[in-house]
Amino acid sequence: MTDTTVLDLAHAAMSAAPGDDAARLRFYERIADAELFVLIEDDAAGAEIAPQVFALEDGRFVMAFDREERLSAFTGAPAPYAALPGRVVVHLLAGQGVGLGLNLGVAPSETLLPAEALAWLAGTLARAPETLEAAPERFHAPARLPEALLRALDTKLALAAGLAVQALLAGVSYAGGRRGHMLAFLGAKPEAEAALAHAVAEALTFSGVEAGEIDVAFLDPASAAARRMAAVALRIDLPQPPAGAERMQPPAAPGMDPAKPPILRQR
Repeated sequence: MTDTTVLDLAHAAMSAAPGDDAARLRFYERIADAELFVLIEDDAAGAEIAPQVFALEDGRFVMAFDREERLSAFTGAPAPYAALPGRVVVHLLAGQGVGLGLNLGVAPSETLLPAEALAWLAGTLARAPETLEAAPERFHAPARLPEALLRALDTKLALAAGLAVQALLAGVSYAGGRRGHMLAFLGAKPEAEAALAHAVAEALTFSGVEAGEIDVAFLDPASAAARRMAAVALRIDLPQPPAGAERMQPPAAPGMDPAKPPILRQR
């Protein structure tokens, strides 16, 4: 019906390895990162959204799809919807006693996420990274990191277009003997620092790597620390928005501004 999506691929990987916790975590992560089209009762008025709730054998569910065409195939007729980031949908529905029906009947990734699963995912997404004060003594080439973690970081940073110019990944040693890895963002926008740190924390969580830890820093590209780190680090160039994109800012859809989340209105 439609092209294969990222959610389809993640669902197929999870289904092929039902005992693989990492594959299941990656599927949940893809839900959070996706744009979802949620069926609503009527056109959204401002920031207030009333999702359609369907009574199924397994409980009450709100329907969402990762393509507009899939939503149309489900309804069979024009229907009002809200396009929201998956993580916003999860936080809106968590604790409301409803689950999420994803791509039901229209895609291989069709899934019913019960209310308990949404509550777990919302809690996982809400975990904030710790803030530490420590001065690196020296940087060294990164050790061999798990492939699952590198893939997770690559996926997260691909979504960070325009938030920073570049990222450097290196080993780091601190006073007192602590060693680890640091991911430093160069030229990051100050207002994006919290989101970037949270993205790295999510990459660790959803990669399935136990006891994983990466320190996150924000450096001026011209600083001495950035130059020392660049000499030994793995360099990651972040995608940049097209020229002029920042000057063309359309009105944000409900839920796109994290400072003004939409209101869930139940019926």
